[in-house]
Amino acid sequence: MAIRLYLSNDTSARAAGAAALAEAWSDRSDVQLIRTSSRGAFYLEPMVERDGPDGRIAWFNVSPQDLPAILSGTGGIPVQTIPFLAQQTRYTFANFGETEPLALDEYQARGGLSGLEAAFRLTPDAIIEELRVSQLRGRGGAAFPVWNKWKVAQQAKGAQKYVVANADEGDAGTYCDRMILEGDPFRVLEGMLICARAIGAGWGYVYCRQEYPAAAATLRAAIHKADEAELLELNGEPFPIEVVEGAGSYVCGEETALLESLEGKRGVVRARPPYPAQSGLYGCPTIVSNVLTFATIPQILSRGGSWHASLGTEQSRGTVVLQLGGRVKHPGLVEVPFGLSLHQVLEQFGGGMAPGSRFKAVQVGGPLGSLFPTTGLDMSICYDAFAKAGAVLGHGGIVVYDHETDMVDLARHFMAFTADESCGKCTPCRIGSVRGREILERIQAGSGTMDDLRLLDDLGETMKLASLCALGGRAPYPVLTAIEHFPAEFRSKLRT
Repeated sequence: MAIRLYLSNDTSARAAGAAALAEAWSDRSDVQLIRTSSRGAFYLEPMVERDGPDGRIAWFNVSPQDLPAILSGTGGIPVQTIPFLAQQTRYTFANFGETEPLALDEYQARGGLSGLEAAFRLTPDAIIEELRVSQLRGRGGAAFPVWNKWKVAQQAKGAQKYVVANADEGDAGTYCDRMILEGDPFRVLEGMLICARAIGAGWGYVYCRQEYPAAAATLRAAIHKADEAELLELNGEPFPIEVVEGAGSYVCGEETALLESLEGKRGVVRARPPYPAQSGLYGCPTIVSNVLTFATIPQILSRGGSWHASLGTEQSRGTVVLQLGGRVKHPGLVEVPFGLSLHQVLEQFGGGMAPGSRFKAVQVGGPLGSLFPTTGLDMSICYDAFAKAGAVLGHGGIVVYDHETDMVDLARHFMAFTADESCGKCTPCRIGSVRGREILERIQAGSGTMDDLRLLDDLGETMKLASLCALGGRAPYPVLTAIEHFPAEFRSKLRT
């Protein structure tokens, strides 16, 4: 009789060797290989599991030659004792590593669709009230209260309304949206349906970045299965959901540029107001939220807004999904209540620095995020603590840099990124990012002066205040915080 083994089919797990394992074992009659979602402990991949008397048992960094030990059950570790996983509080990612992504029956057996069922028992106003009680803030970066956005869209007049999931996850060091789309796609669809019921929408879109082909394919398959099960219906009418793939533009992660792209136009930021909830896709009321926000909503409806509000800190309720990368020992995905410090997360889950590395700086919030030295590690991971520090939590990406990092080169890299990715609509971002890159290249070449550092500061303040969207407005932060915390590195390269 074949022994059932579980192996992640997540893109990161495949890149770490899971695909090679599956191919090596494909012809084995004594193995039944179940391809699941990923647990997010990427430093242990490829990880293989099998059922044990008290739950799953796991083997780490597996090669094809390890199969005899796995089949005999020797050397495995109970999954619940893995510190990286045991110390987390997983709600949005509760199914990960356990279920097959496209098994709708498994999703329902583990509580899936109970949030949608609760929404059907409530009026649209009552759904929005549950979100108000939950104090859920958007997980995409802006952290705007979700209920408020939905209320505006609900009250707006329009012949058609839309729900759009933003899966254009472009920040370096982030991958939780991809994991959700690949590993638990029905959860996103459920959240979108709840939103559609609350605001009276009749059509949904998922805007997926071009670099996520596996995520787009999995989501399309999930939509097909949900449609076959007659789940994509509201008030007796079909609620179509379409997956649209972007073309690699970072700025299309900004909601108005995304809507321009969805309409078949060049991805350029729109001036606001009006906001998308009032006039969005094709001029109709539209809710645009990121994948993680939609994936968080079903449990709020099934467990109640008060449950969600009981987690986290006073101004940041619920759990935060963090993605650890860079020079840490244990890169991977972490879900915990808001409130832990950066130091706690890096030590407790990241395992400290990678062998041979010494901590130098950490960046949170992608390429537009501020850089912090050791003195910033005591900061609490919540929206308000980051705002007070002039930083953004963004989409929860945490990238650690070690002692070998050249901070001048890193600052130049981030400003060059903005120059490349600017949509060009506003002058501060279009011109300012190019001038910032040129100044940093001058400093890097040893021909810069103190006046150049002062000019960078003035340029940064102008971009912060006058840019049309967060791309230009946030672009100076990694540069200015690098200069603030590592001034000696910049001065050492100035012309004397």
